[in-house]
Amino acid sequence: MFGRAAFPDQTGLVASLARPGGNLTGVTFVGPEYGKRLELLREVSPKVARVALLYNDHNRASLLAVEETREWAQALHVTIEAQGVHDRASLDVALTAVRRSRPDALMTTADPLLASYRQAVVEFAATQRLLAMYGERSYVSTGGLMFYGTSTTDMWRRAAVYVDRILRGAKPGDLPVERPTTFELWINKKTARTLGLTLPPLVLLRADRVLD
Repeated sequence: MFGRAAFPDQTGLVASLARPGGNLTGVTFVGPEYGKRLELLREVSPKVARVALLYNDHNRASLLAVEETREWAQALHVTIEAQGVHDRASLDVALTAVRRSRPDALMTTADPLLASYRQAVVEFAATQRLLAMYGERSYVSTGGLMFYGTSTTDMWRRAAVYVDRILRGAKPGDLPVERPTTFELWINKKTARTLGLTLPPLVLLRADRVLD
Protein backbone atom coordinates (compact mmCIF):
# COMPACT_ATOMS: atom_id res chain seq x y z
CA MET A 1 0.00 0.00 0.00
CA PHE A 2 1.44 3.38 -1.00
CA GLY A 3 0.06 6.81 -0.22
CA ARG A 4 2.12 9.11 -2.40
CA ALA A 5 3.88 7.42 -5.31
CA ALA A 6 4.88 8.99 -8.62
CA PHE A 7 4.35 7.12 -11.90
CA PRO A 8 3.78 3.75 -10.16
CA ASP A 9 2.83 2.12 -13.45
CA GLN A 10 6.04 3.26 -15.15
CA THR A 11 8.42 2.55 -12.28
CA GLY A 12 7.28 -1.06 -11.87
CA LEU A 13 5.29 -0.75 -8.65
CA VAL A 14 2.08 -1.84 -10.39
CA ALA A 15 1.15 -3.40 -13.72
CA SER A 16 -1.22 -0.53 -14.56
CA LEU A 17 -3.20 2.15 -12.77
CA ALA A 18 -6.52 0.51 -13.61
CA ARG A 19 -5.42 -3.03 -12.74
CA PRO A 20 -2.46 -2.92 -10.34
CA GLY A 21 -2.20 -6.70 -9.87
CA GLY A 22 0.14 -8.12 -7.24
CA ASN A 23 -0.03 -6.86 -3.67
CA LEU A 24 0.24 -3.09 -4.15
CA THR A 25 -2.14 -0.23 -4.80
CA GLY A 26 -2.69 3.24 -3.43
CA VAL A 27 -2.65 6.88 -4.46
CA THR A 28 -0.44 8.51 -7.08
CA PHE A 29 0.30 12.22 -7.31
CA VAL A 30 0.68 12.19 -11.09
CA GLY A 31 -1.75 14.68 -12.57
CA PRO A 32 -1.93 17.89 -14.60
CA GLU A 33 0.33 19.76 -12.17
CA TYR A 34 3.36 19.78 -14.48
CA GLY A 35 1.68 21.90 -17.11
CA LYS A 36 -0.13 24.02 -14.55
CA ARG A 37 3.13 24.96 -12.85
CA LEU A 38 4.46 26.30 -16.15
CA GLU A 39 1.20 28.10 -16.87
CA LEU A 40 1.32 29.81 -13.47
CA LEU A 41 4.88 30.95 -14.08
CA ARG A 42 3.74 32.48 -17.36
CA GLU A 43 0.79 34.16 -15.65
CA VAL A 44 3.11 35.79 -13.14
CA SER A 45 5.63 36.72 -15.83
CA PRO A 46 4.52 36.33 -19.48
CA LYS A 47 8.13 36.71 -20.66
CA VAL A 48 9.12 33.32 -19.22
CA ALA A 49 10.65 31.31 -22.07
CA ARG A 50 13.48 29.34 -20.45
CA VAL A 51 13.02 27.40 -17.22
CA ALA A 52 15.72 25.59 -15.26
CA LEU A 53 14.42 22.35 -13.76
CA LEU A 54 16.20 20.63 -10.87
CA TYR A 55 15.56 16.90 -10.64
CA ASN A 56 17.03 13.82 -8.95
CA ASP A 57 18.93 12.01 -11.70
CA HIS A 58 19.12 8.85 -9.56
CA ASN A 59 15.35 8.64 -9.18
CA ARG A 60 13.33 7.07 -12.02
CA ALA A 61 10.19 8.95 -11.00
CA SER A 62 12.04 12.26 -11.10
CA LEU A 63 13.35 11.46 -14.59
CA LEU A 64 9.79 10.74 -15.72
CA ALA A 65 8.70 14.05 -14.23
CA VAL A 66 11.25 15.82 -16.42
CA GLU A 67 9.85 14.09 -19.51
CA GLU A 68 6.31 15.04 -18.52
CA THR A 69 7.33 18.67 -17.94
CA ARG A 70 9.04 18.84 -21.33
CA GLU A 71 5.86 17.64 -23.04
CA TRP A 72 3.79 20.40 -21.44
CA ALA A 73 6.54 22.94 -22.15
CA GLN A 74 6.44 22.28 -25.90
CA ALA A 75 2.82 23.40 -26.12
CA LEU A 76 3.66 26.55 -24.16
CA HIS A 77 6.80 27.26 -26.24
CA VAL A 78 8.96 27.06 -23.13
CA THR A 79 12.46 25.55 -23.12
CA ILE A 80 13.28 23.30 -20.16
CA GLU A 81 16.91 23.25 -19.03
CA ALA A 82 17.13 20.17 -16.79
CA GLN A 83 19.88 19.93 -14.17
CA GLY A 84 20.42 16.57 -12.46
CA VAL A 85 21.11 16.39 -8.73
CA HIS A 86 21.87 13.39 -6.52
CA ASP A 87 23.98 14.81 -3.67
CA ARG A 88 25.19 18.14 -2.32
CA ALA A 89 28.18 18.31 -4.66
CA SER A 90 26.00 17.78 -7.74
CA LEU A 91 23.53 20.37 -6.41
CA ASP A 92 26.33 22.93 -6.28
CA VAL A 93 27.30 22.04 -9.86
CA ALA A 94 23.67 22.34 -11.01
CA LEU A 95 23.17 25.71 -9.31
CA THR A 96 26.39 27.01 -10.86
CA ALA A 97 25.09 25.97 -14.28
CA VAL A 98 21.79 27.72 -13.63
CA ARG A 99 23.56 30.89 -12.52
CA ARG A 100 25.62 30.93 -15.72
CA SER A 101 22.63 30.16 -17.95
CA ARG A 102 20.46 32.89 -16.39
CA PRO A 103 17.04 31.34 -17.17
CA ASP A 104 13.77 33.19 -16.68
CA ALA A 105 12.57 30.89 -13.90
CA LEU A 106 13.44 27.89 -11.74
CA MET A 107 11.44 24.73 -10.98
CA THR A 108 12.01 21.54 -8.99
CA THR A 109 10.45 18.12 -9.27
CA ALA A 110 8.74 16.61 -6.22
CA ASP A 111 11.58 14.55 -4.79
CA PRO A 112 12.61 13.80 -1.18
CA LEU A 113 16.32 14.29 -1.85
CA LEU A 114 15.77 17.67 -3.48
CA ALA A 115 13.44 18.68 -0.67
CA SER A 116 16.23 17.99 1.82
CA TYR A 117 18.20 20.76 0.09
CA ARG A 118 15.27 23.18 -0.08
CA GLN A 119 16.94 25.84 2.09
CA ALA A 120 19.93 26.02 -0.26
CA VAL A 121 17.70 26.06 -3.35
CA VAL A 122 15.38 28.75 -1.97
CA GLU A 123 18.34 30.93 -0.93
CA PHE A 124 19.87 30.49 -4.39
CA ALA A 125 16.64 31.58 -6.10
CA ALA A 126 16.47 34.64 -3.84
CA THR A 127 20.10 35.58 -4.48
CA GLN A 128 19.64 35.20 -8.25
CA ARG A 129 16.24 36.94 -8.08
CA LEU A 130 14.64 34.04 -9.92
CA LEU A 131 10.95 33.45 -10.32
CA ALA A 132 10.50 29.97 -8.84
CA MET A 133 7.88 27.22 -8.76
CA TYR A 134 8.52 24.26 -6.47
CA GLY A 135 7.35 20.66 -6.43
CA GLU A 136 6.54 20.58 -2.71
CA ARG A 137 4.86 23.10 -0.43
CA SER A 138 7.64 22.88 2.19
CA TYR A 139 9.72 25.12 -0.09
CA VAL A 140 7.18 27.92 0.27
CA SER A 141 7.24 27.62 4.06
CA THR A 142 11.03 27.95 3.80
CA GLY A 143 10.72 31.16 1.77
CA GLY A 144 10.20 29.85 -1.76
CA LEU A 145 7.87 31.76 -4.06
CA MET A 146 5.24 29.26 -5.25
CA PHE A 147 4.06 25.67 -5.07
CA TYR A 148 1.33 24.02 -7.11
CA GLY A 149 0.50 20.36 -6.78
CA THR A 150 -1.57 17.70 -5.15
CA SER A 151 -2.92 18.14 -1.64
CA THR A 152 -0.82 15.89 0.58
CA THR A 153 -3.52 15.94 3.24
CA ASP A 154 -6.16 14.76 0.79
CA MET A 155 -3.88 12.03 -0.58
CA TRP A 156 -3.23 10.52 2.85
CA ARG A 157 -6.95 10.74 3.61
CA ARG A 158 -7.69 8.75 0.46
CA ALA A 159 -4.91 6.29 1.32
CA ALA A 160 -6.58 5.68 4.69
CA VAL A 161 -9.77 4.71 2.85
CA TYR A 162 -7.80 2.14 0.87
CA VAL A 163 -6.22 0.76 4.04
CA ASP A 164 -9.70 0.32 5.51
CA ARG A 165 -10.91 -1.53 2.41
CA ILE A 166 -7.88 -3.84 2.44
CA LEU A 167 -8.32 -4.59 6.14
CA ARG A 168 -11.93 -5.50 5.37
CA GLY A 169 -10.77 -8.10 2.86
CA ALA A 170 -10.29 -6.32 -0.47
CA LYS A 171 -7.29 -7.45 -2.52
CA PRO A 172 -4.82 -4.61 -3.25
CA GLY A 173 -4.31 -5.81 -6.82
CA ASP A 174 -8.03 -5.40 -7.52
CA LEU A 175 -8.20 -1.77 -6.35
CA PRO A 176 -7.33 0.77 -9.09
CA VAL A 177 -4.60 3.24 -8.23
CA GLU A 178 -6.33 6.51 -7.45
CA ARG A 179 -5.33 9.70 -9.19
CA PRO A 180 -5.41 13.01 -7.31
CA THR A 181 -8.44 15.27 -7.56
CA THR A 182 -7.46 18.04 -5.15
CA PHE A 183 -4.67 20.48 -5.98
CA GLU A 184 -3.24 23.39 -4.02
CA LEU A 185 -1.53 26.65 -4.86
CA TRP A 186 0.71 28.14 -2.19
CA ILE A 187 2.30 31.58 -2.57
CA ASN A 188 4.83 33.40 -0.43
CA LYS A 189 3.81 37.03 -0.83
CA LYS A 190 6.76 38.30 1.19
CA THR A 191 9.15 36.63 -1.24
CA ALA A 192 7.27 38.15 -4.16
CA ARG A 193 7.76 41.62 -2.68
CA THR A 194 11.46 40.93 -2.13
CA LEU A 195 11.75 39.99 -5.81
CA GLY A 196 9.86 43.13 -6.84
CA LEU A 197 7.03 41.02 -8.31
CA THR A 198 3.49 42.24 -8.59
CA LEU A 199 1.41 39.09 -8.44
CA PRO A 200 -1.69 39.11 -10.69
CA PRO A 201 -4.87 39.43 -8.59
CA LEU A 202 -6.39 36.33 -10.24
CA VAL A 203 -3.39 34.24 -9.22
CA LEU A 204 -3.67 35.43 -5.62
CA LEU A 205 -7.41 34.71 -5.61
CA ARG A 206 -6.77 31.12 -6.68
CA ALA A 207 -4.20 30.54 -3.95
CA ASP A 208 -5.17 28.11 -1.21
CA ARG A 209 -2.59 29.62 1.10
CA VAL A 210 -0.76 32.93 1.00
CA LEU A 211 2.18 33.42 3.34
CA ASP A 212 2.89 37.03 4.20
